[in-house]
Amino acid sequence: MGIRDAAFEVAEYRSRLAQVRAAMDTAGLTSLLITDPSNMCWLTGYDGWSFYVHQGVVVTHDADPLWWGRMQDVAGALRTAWMAPDRAVGYGEHYIQTPDRHPMEDLVPHLSGRIGVELDNYYYSAKAHAVLDHAGLDLVDATGLVNWCRAVKSDAEIAFMRSAARISEAVVDGMAERIEPGVPKNEVVADAFRDAIRGVDGAWGDYPAIVPLVPSGADAAAPHLTWDGRPFERGEATTIEIAGCYRRYHVPLCRSVFLGEPPDEMKRAEGALIEGLEAGLDAARAGNHTRDVAAALNRALNKVGIERTARCGYPIGLSYPPDWGERTMSLRAEDETILQPNMTFHFMPGLWMDGWGLAITESIRITENGSAECFCDRPRAMIVKP
Repeated sequence: MGIRDAAFEVAEYRSRLAQVRAAMDTAGLTSLLITDPSNMCWLTGYDGWSFYVHQGVVVTHDADPLWWGRMQDVAGALRTAWMAPDRAVGYGEHYIQTPDRHPMEDLVPHLSGRIGVELDNYYYSAKAHAVLDHAGLDLVDATGLVNWCRAVKSDAEIAFMRSAARISEAVVDGMAERIEPGVPKNEVVADAFRDAIRGVDGAWGDYPAIVPLVPSGADAAAPHLTWDGRPFERGEATTIEIAGCYRRYHVPLCRSVFLGEPPDEMKRAEGALIEGLEAGLDAARAGNHTRDVAAALNRALNKVGIERTARCGYPIGLSYPPDWGERTMSLRAEDETILQPNMTFHFMPGLWMDGWGLAITESIRITENGSAECFCDRPRAMIVKP
């Protein structure tokens, strides 16, 4: 059948493989087992909804990566991964979700030497590790090894993220327009999914790694609530947190919509938040540290008595559920990572206060010279609908 519509040229995948192998050398690894589907896709192009069963990519120093997974998913690997057909192998159905045996037993013959595994990973279970350990393999923690290799994006990746940003704008614009008193929240979210998947001219919409987060009123004091069937109410702010996604690349965007006249407390917080965002964008320069962005934000918030202890951002790019972050560095006071051109972040200084919440955010690219580039182009303010 052959590969279909590859996201990147094989040369780019080989460049990524060289980065990973160099990191493996530094860590003293003979081989690396990757089970995070984001890292699997970044290295091989594999893209399928098969991460509910055990699967992985094995990287060594002397052969192309080996895709390993459920036998019926081998066809998907042949259609999406760049390697030769003999670099995709599958295990039988008798391994699927049974207490009598485990898929990792099938993987053991493909592993040797000092093996890095992603211990702190949503997709690598305690049972999986126990099976490999029981087989006597030399296992060491390589959590984040591939994630850090992904930190600086290629120009092709940045282009995908710019397409995702156009989708983000369309979704937030649509939600802001439809949020009105008496409208059931689930209806607005249904239309948001339609806009996200329909995409924009030149960019079809992929499914995001996180569903829309749309808490209102007192619920907005909690950042990760989704939706229900209750109607929007006048006198409340609703936080919209979504991400447009194109070919698995995400660009999150948050805005708050207030129905009616916002209270003075929220207006003061909005002014400080916008000032802090703009100061943080100016601090987000190549050569500065991630902590410099957080410090710039906090100086503005502290002026109005807001003490914010949570991190205010995280790296973004290619991802799968349940998270669109890359799980490496953070924009926070104690993080000293040096910013480099084409690093990408969701600068996310949400405020979760007593009885209300406010979020105005930007997804950004660190530029070669000057302050950060914002992927989206929308007014940096609360959306007020009298």
